Amino acid sequence: MNFREGEFIYINKPYGMSSFGALAHIRHVISKRLGVKRVKIGHAGTLDPLATGVLVLCTGKKTKLIDQLQRETKEYIADIRFGATTPSYDREHTVDHTYPTHHITEEGVKTAIRQFIGETMQVPPVYSACNINGKRAYEYGRKGHDVTLAAKPVVIHEIEMLEYDDAEKTARLRVVCGKGTYIRSLARDIGEAMNSGAYITGLCRSRVGDVTAEDAMTLDEFHEWFAKQDVEPY
Repeated sequence: MNFREGEFIYINKPYGMSSFGALAHIRHVISKRLGVKRVKIGHAGTLDPLATGVLVLCTGKKTKLIDQLQRETKEYIADIRFGATTPSYDREHTVDHTYPTHHITEEGVKTAIRQFIGETMQVPPVYSACNINGKRAYEYGRKGHDVTLAAKPVVIHEIEMLEYDDAEKTARLRVVCGKGTYIRSLARDIGEAMNSGAYITGLCRSRVGDVTAEDAMTLDEFHEWFAKQDVEPY
């Protein structure tokens, strides 16, 4: 392996860890093995700390391909709970509002999600990495500042309901989408389309381009795999 010329590393990011945290861990392991201070490495698309799944890392000269990789189609498996919202649209924050759910049905949700297929305008979450005047939106949100984010065009290629629990008013969806799509915002918008509220309770990025979760390694698996690799001096 030649980390200066560039390698792709596919990590299955664990729950509760930021994308940068996963990247920093891998960089430390590689740099220590190579005996250098810091290997050049970047990732092709941030995952929320509470999300799991495919995180594509690029080293060396292959970091030049990050913009191209970020344009790849992505697939997510999303668990959504109806009848409530949170400020972050997921479980990072506690419920701030509750809504009626007696009218929500499986067929109603299947009908509602169809309207989001294709190009649509989407407002990103306040608690996101969107740039506002040189700062991340979540920095303003966590300080209690009011932030207004502009709607952006996104493309959703497919939405499929995998499971529905009428007693719990929850659904599991498979979403195939383009760059810049926030699944948390999609959950919020589906809730509004159902005349209720909704937020993400679980999220996994199952595919980036042709790279699937089955191709990705956990951090422990990476340690075992990397120890067996032949590496070129950096």
